[in-house]
Amino acid sequence: MKNVDIFTDGACQGNPGPGGWGAILRYNSKEKELSGGEKDTTNNRMELLAVISAFECLKEKCNVTLYSDSQYVCNAISKGWAKKWQSNGWMRNRKEPALNVDLWKKLLELLEMHNVKVVWVKGHAGHPENERCDKLAVSAIQKIK
Repeated sequence: MKNVDIFTDGACQGNPGPGGWGAILRYNSKEKELSGGEKDTTNNRMELLAVISAFECLKEKCNVTLYSDSQYVCNAISKGWAKKWQSNGWMRNRKEPALNVDLWKKLLELLEMHNVKVVWVKGHAGHPENERCDKLAVSAIQKIK
């Protein structure tokens, strides 16, 4: 089974506001960069779209290490929050609905197809791939403005 590293980041100018995302997939010495954006979105949606877009590139079951500076994404995956929201009818608790349900549904489906390890990295702290993903995300915002 292939071992793939995925690095992601999302950015938003205003929250909500114009947003962008960036992702890097690495398999052995090969890398693929992805980016995109939306005119009116939130930072968390961009973080999720980065991860979804990267996983959609995988054509077979892989061992994936996902690196993200989003605690929302990392915790919801690694601590099982998203699966719990799903099993509770997309409610975070008795009074609060989960947000970004459309994206979480898609991501949970994609995650089921792979062996995934999640690694949180501190954002804007010199992590080379995280910095590159941030540049991709910011560049995507500039393109849609």
